[in-house]
Amino acid sequence: MRHARRRVVRRVTRLAAVGGLVLGGAMVAQAAVAGETPPASARALTAADDPGATLVARLGPARTAGNWIGADGRPVVAVTDEAAARAVRRAGARPKVVSHSMDELKSATATLRSAPRVPGTAWAVDYRTNRVVVRADRTVSAGDWSRLTRIASGIGGFVHMERTKGTFTTRLNGAEPMLSTGGRCSAGFNVTDGKSDFILTAGHCGPAGSIWFGDKQGGRQLGRTVNSSFPGGDFSLVQYEGGKAGAGADVVAIGDGRGVRITGAADPAVGQRVFRSGSTTGLRDGQVTALNATVNYPEGTVTGLIETTVCAEPGDSGGPLFSEGIALGVTSGGNGDCTTGGTTFFQPVTKALTTLGVRLIVSAPDAGGAPGGTPSPGSSAGSQGAMAPSAASPGSSAPVTGGSEGSTLLARLTDTRNIGPGLLVIAGSLIALVATRYIRAEQDRKAYQRYYSATWG
Repeated sequence: MRHARRRVVRRVTRLAAVGGLVLGGAMVAQAAVAGETPPASARALTAADDPGATLVARLGPARTAGNWIGADGRPVVAVTDEAAARAVRRAGARPKVVSHSMDELKSATATLRSAPRVPGTAWAVDYRTNRVVVRADRTVSAGDWSRLTRIASGIGGFVHMERTKGTFTTRLNGAEPMLSTGGRCSAGFNVTDGKSDFILTAGHCGPAGSIWFGDKQGGRQLGRTVNSSFPGGDFSLVQYEGGKAGAGADVVAIGDGRGVRITGAADPAVGQRVFRSGSTTGLRDGQVTALNATVNYPEGTVTGLIETTVCAEPGDSGGPLFSEGIALGVTSGGNGDCTTGGTTFFQPVTKALTTLGVRLIVSAPDAGGAPGGTPSPGSSAGSQGAMAPSAASPGSSAPVTGGSEGSTLLARLTDTRNIGPGLLVIAGSLIALVATRYIRAEQDRKAYQRYYSATWG
């Protein structure tokens, strides 16, 4: 009876060991696949994917004055004559006849740019009201305000002047935190040049040569800034210390271990609902209110920015702006905070990618995610189809897989995305197999000795 029980135990142990070998092999294979560099987008989506922008390009700046997304999700195009309005209707969009063309509006912004620079001011073309809006924060003196007002009056009544609360500042101090001697910023998007991987973030976060860490103790070096543009533009590249972004490079963090898969890049449309993530305030949303905005920060002037109603605070700089899984920009600066609200400006991601000569690291078109799926890299983010802005979402959900400040050795070893757990299972299974074979051989040897001694005495 005792020998029968031993045989059963040995068989169960061998079966468990064989099963462990199979499981460990599968874990190693899965980790190897997960560790591969995600695909990079072949192209960035452009305004040509937006029917409203296509109409504006076809009719020209002398007959149009911008386009935006209406509350019902349909594109709206500002036009200056009835013939252009008919062309817009035939294309399935809604026209709005206005008094001033884009040529006139851009001429006004050019006059403002040629005037003496006043820190604490910003301006942008408001397509929906057909005017140029000039804002000044509380740091602008009464004398500078009067001079700006006289310049605006000389341009025409379509230049609107308004005071705003707070101050226009950069947000220094993926949205994962990045720390250097200059302060704290947020990681934007992961990009690649085909040889090395980088973090795309804000240019004002630090000049070329800045070293970035992922923890306050300086024990986890992320990389070094290798290219930076600020002022003028507001974008920079941080090259990863090991050269590769690793698993989860196609995901931006939105807090609580959650993330959003990024599937492409595009220019946004006015009226579009957008989402921003940052290491200070997490995930926030709002609407695009203007494009090609100019901001006179204390450090210098930045042009070509996206103006939004999304809030931001110090430390959110460089964080990603996106919608429906499409990368749109990185956080530059603004005024206000996430308690009282305010205006936030973003560097368009398409311009940064083109200037820097890099590609966005994106999810495959068939990557898993939340119900409803994610747009493929060839889909349009700017137009959002017939989707009302209020119905837009950040994109397909995904876990954040990059290393974090609070990760422990145990967590990394037990993470099924790592090869380590699979190798441990394989090693344990091999030890169990060897042990059962040794025990069986030893038992057979002793039994033979007993038999031999009883036979030959």
